Amino acid sequence: MPTPDDKNHTVSLTFFIDPGNRVYVRNITFSGETAINDVVLRREMRQLEGGWLSNVALERSKQRIQKLPYVKDVSYTTTPVAGSPDQVDVDYKIKQGPAAQLSGGIGYSATYKLMLNANYADADFLGTGNRFAVDLEGGAYNKVYTVQYTDPYLTMNGVGQTLSVSYRDVTQFVSSSSNFSSKTLSLGPTWSYPISEFQYLTFGAAFESSKLLTTSFNSAQQAQEWVRQNGHPYSRLVHEDYSNNDFELYGTDFSDVLLVAGWGLDTRNRSLFADRGNRTAVDFRITSPGSTVKYWMGDFTFQQYVPLWRHYLTLSFLDTVDYGQAMGKTTALPPYQQLFGGGPNSVRGFREDWLGPRDNFGNPYGGNFRLTSQNEVILPMPEKWRQNARVSLFFDIGNIFYTGSKIHFFGPNGVTPAYYHLNGWNDLRRSTGIAVEWLAPLGLFRFSFGVPLNAKHSDPLGNTWGDQTEGFQFSIGQAF
Repeated sequence: MPTPDDKNHTVSLTFFIDPGNRVYVRNITFSGETAINDVVLRREMRQLEGGWLSNVALERSKQRIQKLPYVKDVSYTTTPVAGSPDQVDVDYKIKQGPAAQLSGGIGYSATYKLMLNANYADADFLGTGNRFAVDLEGGAYNKVYTVQYTDPYLTMNGVGQTLSVSYRDVTQFVSSSSNFSSKTLSLGPTWSYPISEFQYLTFGAAFESSKLLTTSFNSAQQAQEWVRQNGHPYSRLVHEDYSNNDFELYGTDFSDVLLVAGWGLDTRNRSLFADRGNRTAVDFRITSPGSTVKYWMGDFTFQQYVPLWRHYLTLSFLDTVDYGQAMGKTTALPPYQQLFGGGPNSVRGFREDWLGPRDNFGNPYGGNFRLTSQNEVILPMPEKWRQNARVSLFFDIGNIFYTGSKIHFFGPNGVTPAYYHLNGWNDLRRSTGIAVEWLAPLGLFRFSFGVPLNAKHSDPLGNTWGDQTEGFQFSIGQAF
């Protein structure tokens, strides 16, 4: 009610508030879900039974449930309780997506012989909301066995735990290119600790035992040098009856404990096919004191979704910076920890893993510094396909670099030194094109057609290596 003051030329405003009755939530129910246990959904709720009705808490609860990778869509309704004007019932309607993915394959090549692989991942294992994954690969020269189990609610406060065991036995003494043999056993726990509604900390440790082997006959010179200078190196003279030649085997073995710490922020509206929100993560890994091989690695990831034009179009930015460095007497990162780039996960239009340093055979060796940026305009999709498919136009930029001085690289002629330092904009590879993602029962299918904008061509005199390009690219990966 306004009260004018003509003398001072002012107006006083008085607000009269007629408070109504607070509304409480009597029951919260879930409909539509099939295999999801009730407790899995209730632990994501921010609106509680018996508490005051809050539109903010209702919407936040919807977002948290919607971020579960096996939930496609969520909606809710409030219904007044007959005879109780201050009570309502809330029902969340859950549209469930596939929780488990199973895939397998068989192949044969003259180099690697018979190859078998099988993958199983279930993000809602037995309806518990826990994740269980098994990855098996077998062949004459490649064996990988990985088992991982994640409990996102180890405690009622939301502390999560991941237990993983992995064994990798890769042998490549079958071709004239960069052969390398590695046997690595890794196991350890990782915990996540929430510090706010959107932020969390991670910490853990992993024990690793590795055996690496190279040959003087057809292993990369860079790999031979690392094996001879790190860990517990040894050498043996081997005679090959087939060619009647002698060659040297260089090997090393070592064990270390890798300590892990990180911080993350996630405000995305869903885990798969998000169209607004932010995800930022910083991870740091370092070998513990007493480890034979000493190094550290850090990763930074920034992802942002910006809705445009009445939410019909969305800008997506995914930027990553990865860096690693050896410590003490260790000369460089272990070869299996090198960073690679090119392909669907970094710069599309360039052959997968072929950006950056090349060994003396011209094959990818990897670097210790990776810089990538994937920028997309997400195009509108019909409502019924929006949670299962996505089409976008992209512009990618990035490359792989080596900032150390202990590993030496050369051009195709084997004489001209090759340097892989970041000196400016022209050292970043760029591409543009169109990409399609489709969530199927077997996994997340990703297709892209990229056009490199500044691919580097090889020197006719053999001084420098050229980039390997690949327009159409296709991959199948686990969606959760």
